[in-house]
Parts: sequence; structure tokens; C-alpha cells
Amino acid sequence: MIRDILLCLIVGYVFGCFQTGYIYGRCHGIDIRDYGSGNSGTTNTLRVLGKKAGYITYLGDALKAIFAILVVKYLIYGFWLVPALDFQLLLAYTGLGVALGHNYPFYLKFKGGKGIAVTSGVMLALDLRIGLVGIIGFLILFFTTRYVSVGSLFMSLAFPVCVLILYPGQWHLFGVSLVFWAMAWIRHRTNIQRLINGNENRFDRKKTH
Repeated sequence: MIRDILLCLIVGYVFGCFQTGYIYGRCHGIDIRDYGSGNSGTTNTLRVLGKKAGYITYLGDALKAIFAILVVKYLIYGFWLVPALDFQLLLAYTGLGVALGHNYPFYLKFKGGKGIAVTSGVMLALDLRIGLVGIIGFLILFFTTRYVSVGSLFMSLAFPVCVLILYPGQWHLFGVSLVFWAMAWIRHRTNIQRLINGNENRFDRKKTH
């Protein structure tokens, strides 16, 4: 059991270390972490380098989570190993590994993104219904409030809530989904404080770099 969990976390972490925003920034001569909010995620890349960069970063970060889960599902356990745990749970641990690699990449001194694009990819790969709830909720809240953080916080919360509803009694899976929620809220703690204080930055389309 522990072997399976560690394997999935490690595979996920390796995929998560592919920092789309950082790599895109380097290709354009900058370290994205030196600008804006200082992280390498979708929102900061979008603010600093523009719409195209933001879209590419989101797709890269979401797809790396999906690809990691597909590799575990169809290659590692599809051909070589027999899972000792519930398969859905192992895929969730793989997604968690991706989020850890994205948020805390070892080769960038553990300074990565906030994990929301990754979380959306994990939710879609685990259960399309969960992914759609998270993404649609994010879009509704973003377009009504213009706060990316509000949509992001909703998405992270939707994950465990949907697991609780759609997978009743699967407390281990629910616990893993709670870790996604906790990580997202920890990574957004400064945003939460600004929301409380009323000075959170609304999203605008202006290119700042």
C-alpha cells in the first residue's frame, strides 16, 4: 500500500516539476518569478506576459496533471503493476504529487505556482463531473467578481465537496481531496487577507511587461 502511494506521488511530482510559466518566461528572456506576484502560475504569467502566455501556461499545467494520471493508469498499472489500493485513490495521489511538484519544484528552490490549474486537471482526470463543477464555478465567480482568487478558492473547495457527494464512504479519497483544498488556501493566504481587507487586485487585461 505504502509502495503504491509513494510511487504515485513520485511520478506525479516529476510531472509537476515541469513549470510551464517558468519555461515560457525563460524562452522570452525573463524569470517570471521576478515579476508580479512572484509565482510561476497561470495568473501571474497572464498578467506579466499577456493572454497567449496565460493560456499556454494553463494548458501546460492542467495537461501535465492529466498526463501523469494517464501514465499511472494505463502504463504503470496497466502493464507492469497491480494496485494494492483502490485505483481512483492512487490516481488522486498521483494528482497530489503533481500539485506538490508544481507548487514546490526542487530545482527552483521550491518556489512554484499555486496549483489551481493543476487541480483543475486532476479533477477532470479523476471524474469529469467534478472537473466541470470546479471549472464552471471558477468561471462564473471570476466573471462576476473579476477576482481570480475567488474562483480559485471555490474550485479547491469544490473538490472535496464533490468527492463527499459522489463518492460517499470513501474517506481516504476525501482526505486526499482535502489536502488539495488546504494547499490551495495556504498558497492563497495573502489573497484571502487582501479579500478580507478589501484591497485584493481585480483582474485586468493590461499587459504589465
